[in-house]
Amino acid sequence: MRIATVNRKPWLVVLAGAAIMSMALGSRQTFGLFISPLSYDHGLPVTLVAFAIALHNLVWGVAQSLAGALTDRHGPAPVVAFGAVCYAIGLALTALAPNGAVLVLGMGVFIGVGISCTSFGVVLPAVGRSVPAERRSSAMGLVSAGGSLGQVLMLPLVQGLRATSGMSLALMVLALLVLAVAPLGLALARTGPVAADAPRLDYSVREVIAQATAHRGYQLLTLGFFACGFQLAFIATHLPGYLELCHMPMGLAATALALIGLFNMAGSWACGWLGGRYRPQRVLGWLYLVRSTAIGLFFIAPKSSQSVTLFAAVMGLTWLGTVPLTTGLVARLFGTAHMGTLFGVCFLSHQVGSFLGAWLGGWMLEVTGSYSLLWMATFVVGIVAALLHFPIEEADGRRGGGRLARH
Repeated sequence: MRIATVNRKPWLVVLAGAAIMSMALGSRQTFGLFISPLSYDHGLPVTLVAFAIALHNLVWGVAQSLAGALTDRHGPAPVVAFGAVCYAIGLALTALAPNGAVLVLGMGVFIGVGISCTSFGVVLPAVGRSVPAERRSSAMGLVSAGGSLGQVLMLPLVQGLRATSGMSLALMVLALLVLAVAPLGLALARTGPVAADAPRLDYSVREVIAQATAHRGYQLLTLGFFACGFQLAFIATHLPGYLELCHMPMGLAATALALIGLFNMAGSWACGWLGGRYRPQRVLGWLYLVRSTAIGLFFIAPKSSQSVTLFAAVMGLTWLGTVPLTTGLVARLFGTAHMGTLFGVCFLSHQVGSFLGAWLGGWMLEVTGSYSLLWMATFVVGIVAALLHFPIEEADGRRGGGRLARH
């Protein structure tokens, strides 16, 4: 049996992973700022722009399993490089889009494939394999926190470029920045054998997925992840439009989204730390309760700059903390050998939620002239997610698919 060690330079993997996710996720968080220019300046319906944004979430979810499986087999370097190129092409096509079809192809398809190769399902498994099991949750939380730096930096940059030089230039600058992270995948490659709890197995991808999806704990985790995608996509995509309807000051939406990213740096690290000391499923349950309570209170409260700022801070603390916790729970259930594949399947549920949150927001606004029903739905799905996570027992995975980690 092969003697296993961990990566000899885990700090390099953490830094590279944070930089890749910072650029990929930071660029994505700016898309809500382009809805109005694409609609009013380019004559594209709001529903079409919302559909393109929603579609990239769905494509991301579908492609994530494949990207994770390719990373498990070939390593992260070629996957990250391919994803960065696709992402940049998608941003360029969006900047130059002469019609709705090109917009959907660029923002919906190319960006969806690109981000699947440069975000959670590729980066976090590489980080998880580079550190000992007892430090895994904290390391993945640190990478998720570092990834929020892009959101803090990209939003004011894009807001300024859009205001002074136009939407197209802002998107082209994003394309160049995303392309610059392509070589960083090399730093994610393991410098030593795989971690002790992640031996290479001979299971096919189909066998791995079949064994995992047969377990109640994994089923509950996957269903609950839907709510996270629904909540985050709706807020990131439609908060700017909602604040416009509430007659809030210009630029407040960009400030709020940047604050979400800033507070997410602390929140993601804290969730990773908590996941290493307490059962991650319990931490996830409480996270969904806190986030959903904040959403409900924000919806019914009078709108002001202060209430928006407070809402952004609370949302930031709970924003991407679900990701290191979910990834860490998958690793605890099944080991790290197939973590990219199994997280990718779970993440598909997240992205179906993201698709619906982004698309239904635009559709509901056009049909009713209001976001009210979507705010209520966002609150309800979060409460349901909390109730799904508390019953998860790690023994559920050990009875069958747990043998993926023990053979």
